Amino acid sequence: MKRISVIGSGLAGMSAAATLAKAGFDVEIYEKNDKAGGRLNHFESKGFRFEMGPSWYWMPEVFENFYREFGKTSKDFYQLKRLDPSYRVVFSKDEHIDVPADFESLVNLFESIEKGSGAKLRKFIKHAEIKYRVGMDDFVWKPGQSLTEFMSYEVVKNAFRLQLFRSIASEVKKTVRDERLRQILEFPVLFLGATAENTPALYSLMNYADLKLGTWYPMGGMNKIADAFRQIAEDQGVRFNLNAAVESFEYTAKSVSSLKVNGQLIETDGVVAGADYHHVDRHILDPQYSNYSESYWDKRKMAPSSLLIFIGLDKKLEGIKHHNLFFDADFKRHADEIYTKPQWPSDPLFYICAPSKTDDSVAPAGFENLFVLIPLAPDLDDSNDAILENYCKVIIDRIEAFTGTTISDNIIVKKFFSVKDFKAAYNSYKGNAYGLANTLDQTAVLKPSIRNNKLKNLYYTGQLTVPGPGLPPSIISGQLVGREIARKYGQYA
Repeated sequence: MKRISVIGSGLAGMSAAATLAKAGFDVEIYEKNDKAGGRLNHFESKGFRFEMGPSWYWMPEVFENFYREFGKTSKDFYQLKRLDPSYRVVFSKDEHIDVPADFESLVNLFESIEKGSGAKLRKFIKHAEIKYRVGMDDFVWKPGQSLTEFMSYEVVKNAFRLQLFRSIASEVKKTVRDERLRQILEFPVLFLGATAENTPALYSLMNYADLKLGTWYPMGGMNKIADAFRQIAEDQGVRFNLNAAVESFEYTAKSVSSLKVNGQLIETDGVVAGADYHHVDRHILDPQYSNYSESYWDKRKMAPSSLLIFIGLDKKLEGIKHHNLFFDADFKRHADEIYTKPQWPSDPLFYICAPSKTDDSVAPAGFENLFVLIPLAPDLDDSNDAILENYCKVIIDRIEAFTGTTISDNIIVKKFFSVKDFKAAYNSYKGNAYGLANTLDQTAVLKPSIRNNKLKNLYYTGQLTVPGPGLPPSIISGQLVGREIARKYGQYA
């Protein structure tokens, strides 16, 4: 039985591990942190449980497809609840829009704000569904090793339907004129790594996932997903090693022969690197075996980092929903301060997750659990805590202005997590939170390769390779790599 070592227990790493173990490999995971799940991390304080990573559950079919591979469904691990409204968008202290879960209600809402926009929204989402189906059926399952993967008639035909050479901003402008409605349609790309003007219209597929497939929440918290993936992996025989940092490799005949873990050498027949790609490529591998130079990495366009603020209140906060987007500042200026002229935002947009609105288990009775996220340019210097405290005050002031409720005296838990923390916790390149920017020149075969070009038994998975960042792509990334390795050894996953 071939022994495969997986570095990192994020969703991609656990997906790859479970896929390989099911195919008959002997699989062991090495995780530098004290719990499995990667960025699906959490901490507890004074009766609160705070999620530290992804908080949006989109594309539920990707999760179900993975669970089905192992004879399971999400119901075996957690109860999924569809949120309605999906989220609230705040435009000023006096104006907000709640985005309904029901699509017909959404069409009527658009029509009530801008005459004629309801029919145009239907057309926009119909095209977005085509992109979603083509993307999910044809493109995300390509390992990105060669252009020939995309040379079939069906793939070439469908490529023209993806609108790779138009911007999503141009598609949105054809759909709605009202600035508030534009921001609702453009908001998903704020985290993709480029302004809407520089993001391919392909990514309106995110609007289909958002507005048609819905926004969900696993009761008990997003960490339930990590628990589910770990249970599936362990059921297949995968062994987990926590607090186990991989420091370097030993090599034989153009292969990794062993890993140095906490000073101990461990033999292996193959490696799946689910840790940060740049970290493995430039800091674990010997230089002669790196896939890419440091200048290559430095030229990559990165998606944003984030300033996360975790706040526990000793009272309930009225006026907010489970998900809340505060677009009560200049949308374009903040995007430019992330992507065009990287700097600390002068007047930031931000996002608040209040899971205690849905889930009583994440906060003491009568208390509120708040997770605040401000998108930032990657690699900012956040060593001065006064900067973080200042942004916290700015955010609290705006929350209080919108809700009409004072909360500054009711904060009993407060914690920051920012650029330096992404680097320390996840070895995240430049402290990014969302991987590579989803630009045309960083798509498919133009992403960092899932294979090491110089070592025949080293593969990569996760948000810096195909198909890209986010929970559903990470699941698929792990499955892709697992199947590639299984095929190589004549097994099928």
